[in-house]
Amino acid sequence: MRITVLLGGTSSERDVSIASGLRIAQALRSRGHEVRSVDTVNGPLSEQDEQRLVKTPVVKRTPPTREELAAMARGALDRLARILPKPEDTDVVFLALHGGSGEDGTLQALLDLAGLRYTGSGHLGSAIAMDKDLSKQLFVEAGVRTAEWLMAPATPERVAQTIGFPAIVKPSREGSTVGLSLVRSPDALDAAIAMAAEYDRAVMIEQYIPGREFTVGVLGAGALPVGEIIPKHEIYDYECKYTPGMADERFPAELSTAQVERLQEQALRAFKALRLSGYARIDFRMTDDGETYCLEANTLPGMTDTSLIPQGAAAAGISFPDLCERIARLALTDGAAR
Repeated sequence: MRITVLLGGTSSERDVSIASGLRIAQALRSRGHEVRSVDTVNGPLSEQDEQRLVKTPVVKRTPPTREELAAMARGALDRLARILPKPEDTDVVFLALHGGSGEDGTLQALLDLAGLRYTGSGHLGSAIAMDKDLSKQLFVEAGVRTAEWLMAPATPERVAQTIGFPAIVKPSREGSTVGLSLVRSPDALDAAIAMAAEYDRAVMIEQYIPGREFTVGVLGAGALPVGEIIPKHEIYDYECKYTPGMADERFPAELSTAQVERLQEQALRAFKALRLSGYARIDFRMTDDGETYCLEANTLPGMTDTSLIPQGAAAAGISFPDLCERIARLALTDGAAR
């Protein structure tokens, strides 16, 4: 296949996207595909560009600053329109973008208009999954248990009465736990909301679910093995996600057969409720008494060395090159059905 890998972008997850995209491009080339890598900010990457980036630690302990991202975002849509391939020049666009307009349905709608096949969910499913408030409403309707939540503004008194403290405060349309806080007391609520609002005008205040954290990858119509995440920090934050050694990730998770089946069933139900396609990753928390709560769905999950969906695939006997190839081939069938 002729495959164009889009990476980079202008969201806070830019560094993660570059690491994912480079790894995807290498994996697809190892399978004999003709691959072209394109940074949506800087344009096509040469072989020398890729080699330089691979040798440099791309993902740092913290994401790029808002000022850096704002500078990159100026004129981004015009640049993107110029660098997109033509339908006759590529078979599949492999989206290695995370967050922002690369994952929220904006780019997907542009690709639809351009007549290009692309990996992952369509513009509607992408937009729904990026909006955590809307996602949770659909989870509830579909019978997928999720943590209770409020949307800011909300007074400390209202939070205490409805969901209690501690609570999670996070941007409603952001990823990689960027802007997320664990708020233990009412007097810390306003500062946490203000910090989250720096990344998104919509801020969610969510019930904190103590217990174990799990993730389930969905590939095509099936669920991958369940994985458990044990971070070094109390929260599975940006540093724990992308710094080797900062989290213990166990695939398959040590669970009973019934618990595994429950998580996989809930993941597939969430996938369907949000109208997703291709592949995704669904995250959960499980309390000590075995109750599971769906946190969110990731429509373009990370594909770095420390990312979770490649680990879930490996536990199912699927190598990383095979995983990338399967995702690319799903785009050929899913694209026709969107």
